[in-house]
Amino acid sequence: MVNVMKNHSIEEYSFGTISVDGKKYTRDLIILPDGIQPSWQREKSHHLKRKDLKEVLDSKPEVLVLGTGAYGKMEVGEKVRQELKDHGIELVAAPTGRAVKYFNRLQSKKRTAGAFHLTC
Repeated sequence: MVNVMKNHSIEEYSFGTISVDGKKYTRDLIILPDGIQPSWQREKSHHLKRKDLKEVLDSKPEVLVLGTGAYGKMEVGEKVRQELKDHGIELVAAPTGRAVKYFNRLQSKKRTAGAFHLTC
């Protein structure tokens, strides 16, 4: 984990790049209330599984903002949705450009995590 702090600011997103707290990332990442997990890799690139969100579940946010890619290609299966619900975590899933806006807005109101797919 890097950048340990409570709130994170996503300043910019464009296909393949995201800037968080003044630092540029070029790989998918997870933003947790207590830090950033760079280089987020999933078992299947465009199909989200429960084990892909272990860090999120462990951090116990109230809401997870999921950036599903510039064109929304990442699929979120019903098992993942149910797992989040069972843990009391609200899911907000949207193409990454919109998800960034949701994340910046929600984190001032709720304990928020973000998981962002930066490309397709």
